[in-house]
Amino acid sequence: MEYTQLGRTGLKVSRLVLGTMNFGPQTDEADSHAIMDAALDAGINFFDTANVYGWGENKGRTESIIGNWFAKGGERRDKVVLATKVYGNMAASADSWPNHDKLSALNIRRAVDASLKRLRTDHIDVYQFHHIDRNTPFEEIWQAVDVLVQQGKILYAGSSNFPGYKIAQANETAARRGGTIGLVSEQCLYNLAERRAEMEVIPAAQEYGLGVIPWSPLHGGLLGGVIKKEATQGRRSSGRSADALSDPAVRGQVQAYEDLLDKHGIEPGEAALAWLLTRPGVTGPIVGPRTAEQLRSAIRASELELSEELLASLDEIFPGPGPSPEAFAW
Repeated sequence: MEYTQLGRTGLKVSRLVLGTMNFGPQTDEADSHAIMDAALDAGINFFDTANVYGWGENKGRTESIIGNWFAKGGERRDKVVLATKVYGNMAASADSWPNHDKLSALNIRRAVDASLKRLRTDHIDVYQFHHIDRNTPFEEIWQAVDVLVQQGKILYAGSSNFPGYKIAQANETAARRGGTIGLVSEQCLYNLAERRAEMEVIPAAQEYGLGVIPWSPLHGGLLGGVIKKEATQGRRSSGRSADALSDPAVRGQVQAYEDLLDKHGIEPGEAALAWLLTRPGVTGPIVGPRTAEQLRSAIRASELELSEELLASLDEIFPGPGPSPEAFAW
């Protein structure tokens, strides 16, 4: 496994990030623990989660599964760079009292203590804002973060789903306050089929020294060989993939993509991950395996080298928007 610095920090993280969103809803605790053990054995040291994972009445369940795994010992916690997120409403009922969500200083304090308890650890390495909060100024957010850093409860702060201007606003505010390192990472939707992040988000992240951590690297399964699976396994697509494939133009793109990779003898899902690892500014994509085999496939992708010819062909099938502002100006 290769490692890189997380943005401008001194923190070394693996080029694959283990996403845990399926732990609980789709993968039971025993299998989740086995996947985390296998990830560590493969050298993956960057684990990502969120306080809301588990969803619905089981919000927090994923963090608890990870915490139970840490409690097994064997230096599991010491080997992991742990990232979780705050923003979503964690109240037990929909009719909650105010201040149980978003990024007020009160909710940040409440949420981090609850996450630490579920995760059975004394600190979070990268504490991420899951979404922008239009009603809370960054001065308040950074004040809350500074307190948590001083208390040793978190080490770094990151963002998720931020537009480029909010990345700039957050880090300019941090710079004005002084003593605050600001955002060190951004999780964004980014893959071969969804490249809008190249216009503003990734340039902003590079300018301010944030590591980019793409989520949904297979675009909801669309880039994972979905048409081939329909033909050979009778497996019908669902969710985002089904919606996208109902558009003849998208289906044609995906068919061309699968045909190209078939000629090169490369699995589509592995090619999609390998492509992200070639992109400027990308620390590593988040892979969310439901099974041990899916994890093994992701590890193979991290060792895959795509030729310049193949990269050019992928660009022809899924062209990016081009640089900003030329992409939308002239």
